[in-house]
Amino acid sequence: MIPRISWAILFAFPLLAAVDGVVVNGTSGKPQPNAIISLVQPGQGGMQALGSTKTDAEGKFHFDKVLQGPTLLQALHAGVLYNKMMIPGTPTNGLQVQVFDSTNQPVAKVSQHFIVLQPGPSEMAVSEGILYQGSANVTYNDAANGTLRFFLPPEAKGHVSVTINAPGGMPIQRPAEKTKEANVYKVDYPIKPGETRFDLNYVVPVTNPLVFSGKILHTEGASDLVAPNGVTLKGDNIELAGQEPKTQASIYQIKGASYKVEVEGTGSLQQPGAAASSDEDNGMPTIQEVKPRIYDRLYWILGMAFAILGLGSILLYRSSTSSSKGT
Repeated sequence: MIPRISWAILFAFPLLAAVDGVVVNGTSGKPQPNAIISLVQPGQGGMQALGSTKTDAEGKFHFDKVLQGPTLLQALHAGVLYNKMMIPGTPTNGLQVQVFDSTNQPVAKVSQHFIVLQPGPSEMAVSEGILYQGSANVTYNDAANGTLRFFLPPEAKGHVSVTINAPGGMPIQRPAEKTKEANVYKVDYPIKPGETRFDLNYVVPVTNPLVFSGKILHTEGASDLVAPNGVTLKGDNIELAGQEPKTQASIYQIKGASYKVEVEGTGSLQQPGAAASSDEDNGMPTIQEVKPRIYDRLYWILGMAFAILGLGSILLYRSSTSSSKGT
């Protein structure tokens, strides 16, 4: 009989776990041979590779690995990585990872673009959210020209942070690169089927009067300016479209490919949950009507704004820019 203490020691060690499954091409609907499959785990020095292999002729893969903690299964196909998170306690056998063929044609389209202006005493925090709707079964990947191209006001002096939320993934950061066009930047990131959101954060100095201008580079999707309570916008090519009653944030529709507004007042959006009341909340805020068309996008605008515009993210960005200026 094995002593009781020996059983305790035995179960204190991780067991050898098999990880297997199949890679399926979502474009063709068939198993994908020769896809590169890797097991990676987050560590103190970043992501650590546990192993790598290729799928066989039937798209199948197999690992015999000791797994401790959350592990990421990555499939590389046509130059694009596709991720599947494996949580401890969930099955590691019979997994399915979906990949897609890629194209450099702009099959992904912008469905919504909002620009939130939060002026303070000395600088104005600007946060943009750009939501892309990917193709149903093809990944848009254009490394040379970038899948996202945006206008950055010269007052930002090239300092901008870009955070990307891809389908089924965690938020990640990507650099913005200058293009040959003045004040136009690009981001190299594949847009997969589903929704992908790009969040841009930067600051501009406050002047008297404070004038803010920009350009809309995409031709599809609605574009809006969001002003917190206490802040008003005046200018051409914008039209007041609605107001969110809890925060009193105003939504202005941008009616052309460019805009120039005079910003009056100071203010910031409240953090998520700060405006919650004791009344029952079904998750859908009511809308104070000004124009009927605001109904189809105000909930998304304010929802995304609250998701990315907490004071913590803005303070983090300001801290990073201050550190870069000091080096």
